[in-house]
Amino acid sequence: QVQVLESGGGLVQAGGSLRLSCAASGSAYSINSMGWYRQAPGKQRELVAVITSGGSTNYEDSVRGRFTISRDNAKNTVYLEMNSLKPEDTAVYYCKVIITFRQYWGQGTQVTVSS
Repeated sequence: QVQVLESGGGLVQAGGSLRLSCAASGSAYSINSMGWYRQAPGKQRELVAVITSGGSTNYEDSVRGRFTISRDNAKNTVYLEMNSLKPEDTAVYYCKVIITFRQYWGQGTQVTVSS
């Protein structure tokens, strides 16, 4: 059974930084893409950043230049380095991994940015 576990959320002041981690386990197959999504209160879940098995990345416009996604294939882990955080980045951040065309989600980690 595939498990996806996020960590690293918390409370930070505007302008600060946080690093999120997400580890996937329990699969005998290689992970395709890994990505971070977020959902703020009253809003739909949105893509933040995604990285393919080959290392190609894509970012939501509002985070490009501030956030960096990376992955360690040996550890089946994806990271999200978040800098210059803004109050509007406040949300629950979810990790999603795709393995053999099936998607698996983590439980989410809260990120709160105070002004």
